[in-house]
Amino acid sequence: MTSIKLLFLLSCLSVMCFGQAKQQVQQLDSIFSMLSAQQQFNGTVLIAEKGKIFFEKGYGYSNEVNKEHNGIHTIFELASCSKQFTATAIILLKRQGKLDYKDKISKYLPELSFWDKVTIEDLLRHTSGLPEFLGDMAKDWDSTKIATNEDLLRFYAARKDSLQFEPKSKHRYCNTNYALLASIIERVSGKRYADFLAQNIFKPLKMNHTFIYNRREQPKKVRHDAIGYVWSRQSLKKIRSEEPGYGEYTVYSLDGIVGTAKVNSSVTDVYKWVRALKDNTLLTKAEFEEMTAITKTSNGKDIPYGFGLMVSKGENRFSFGHNGSWDGYATMIHHNMIKDRTIIILQNFKLGAFPYNNIVQILDKQTITTEFREKITLPAAEMEKYTGIYTDPENAGEAHAISYLDGHLFYNTTKVNWDMRFFPIKSNEFLGLRQGNYDSILRFTTLDNGDTKMEVVESGTIIGSGIKKKS
Repeated sequence: MTSIKLLFLLSCLSVMCFGQAKQQVQQLDSIFSMLSAQQQFNGTVLIAEKGKIFFEKGYGYSNEVNKEHNGIHTIFELASCSKQFTATAIILLKRQGKLDYKDKISKYLPELSFWDKVTIEDLLRHTSGLPEFLGDMAKDWDSTKIATNEDLLRFYAARKDSLQFEPKSKHRYCNTNYALLASIIERVSGKRYADFLAQNIFKPLKMNHTFIYNRREQPKKVRHDAIGYVWSRQSLKKIRSEEPGYGEYTVYSLDGIVGTAKVNSSVTDVYKWVRALKDNTLLTKAEFEEMTAITKTSNGKDIPYGFGLMVSKGENRFSFGHNGSWDGYATMIHHNMIKDRTIIILQNFKLGAFPYNNIVQILDKQTITTEFREKITLPAAEMEKYTGIYTDPENAGEAHAISYLDGHLFYNTTKVNWDMRFFPIKSNEFLGLRQGNYDSILRFTTLDNGDTKMEVVESGTIIGSGIKKKS
């Protein structure tokens, strides 16, 4: 009888757990479906706990023209999430005895001998003080030509820029660090960066849909490839970054540079990668601990960054991951070591939302703190009455500019072209299309004298306001 009761109780618990998991899946799908419908999310999500995937789904299109849907096999540019693979290649070369973290980079890149104080570890931890090539080459590189890592080396060898701070004294995230690491990988291994990663990381882990891809330098047909999109300026049309309507031409001219980005993968392959890190399948336990060790500057400041990974450590707290944004893509990889929980979000829309906090609240059965508001429809005339210039008496040098297009209000200032879009949730309130974790509301109030007051509200706090005089 006791055995029967125990089996009954276990059966009940199993049903309850299944019911809770089903509810969580429905909640997650509801959030991403709503964000997708509001043009705030376009990509694929994978969530796993304790080694089991319990949520994976694609939203929106991988190709807006052909109307191909995003799915679990869709391949995305990982952007800065690529850095962890570059760091791992360096770790593997150290294991082979071909380099040391304390080596000066000039040992492998003699043309940069004027940066003789910088070590490989400085590159890994962003403590080098090197200049940022994205800004420098955007200004001084011929935008009609596609630069490679060798071009980047020649670029700085000719300029001989000074370091921006003493190595190890500060931490400043800088893409130049990882571009130089890729060059070191090639010179030390004698192989192309793409080939070294394929042979030593992707193939051993059976990441069969992961590779280096320079879309503009070496275009090719890729099955399940997601095209990266941005919004055309002052419109709701999605285009490629380098098109004149957006004008980010560096995505073309810097397309040949690897190490800092250019790893392409799917959520299923990325999950294999995260499990390999967690289970020490590729790296040893000691190597992984070194990779996830917190950076310490020479003045004793702790920085939550390891080798190509953002790291959070503390009492009963250990997680690692990275975010990325480039060329119409936005990515996030996060793993909680304590809960053995993985969250992977890959998007082919640069301004997509990352509802990370809401995901965690759902998984932990907490109250969802961010309210996802339904979009309502207002007549164009009702929305256009809020357009115009709103001045702030306390900030006379800059005013808020509101315009209307296709059911949305656009927000800019007289100084900065923010190009932010808001959709109606009430007759006088408009919710901003989320950008990452960013969330804001425009609220309009008609004053007693007939003027209109506009308030910019972020996370419940008014961060800006202005007045438009009665016509």
